[in-house]
Amino acid sequence: GPTRRPAMGSLGRCLARSLLRGQPGLSRPPGPRCYGSAPPELQEKTLVLVKPDAVQRRLVGNVIQRFERRGFKLVAMKLLQADQGLLDKHYQQLRQKPFYPALLAYMTSGPLVAMVWEGYNVVRSTRAMVGDTDSAAAAAGTIRGDFSMHVSRNVVHASDSVETARREIGFWFQRDELVAWESGDRDYTYGP
Repeated sequence: GPTRRPAMGSLGRCLARSLLRGQPGLSRPPGPRCYGSAPPELQEKTLVLVKPDAVQRRLVGNVIQRFERRGFKLVAMKLLQADQGLLDKHYQQLRQKPFYPALLAYMTSGPLVAMVWEGYNVVRSTRAMVGDTDSAAAAAGTIRGDFSMHVSRNVVHASDSVETARREIGFWFQRDELVAWESGDRDYTYGP
């Protein structure tokens, strides 16, 4: 009988098509064009906040660089002074904790940078990159392990699940503030 090609997910199909693009004598695999939007596997998003201590210490560029080097795509970013209403929504599960007033004072003590990063397994990867909340337990090479000295000044926040990320992104950004753009290095980052 005819030879069957193994089943390939949308990521594999898009990458195969992009690899064959422009190759003389090779035909593109059948299926929809991949231009204009990444496959769903690459569209996972997470929220990262560079907290006021890190902004004051001029660490914003260091944090951004780590995500760029990892291959994630920045789709939204803004510098802002967070108010209590926004922080009450963001930290709703911590509002009854005894340390909440100190957390609120810290998070409103200066500007912070809110960012949305996109990519494959970005939520889980970001949590690993950020490191343990307690800087003493954070591994060297993580953001907190390299830059944080104390649990109350732990440099960054990162969403802890895909569902939390969706909710938190909605607190910090309007839908039209997220920029959909094609990353020219996608084939080199993810490969076939």
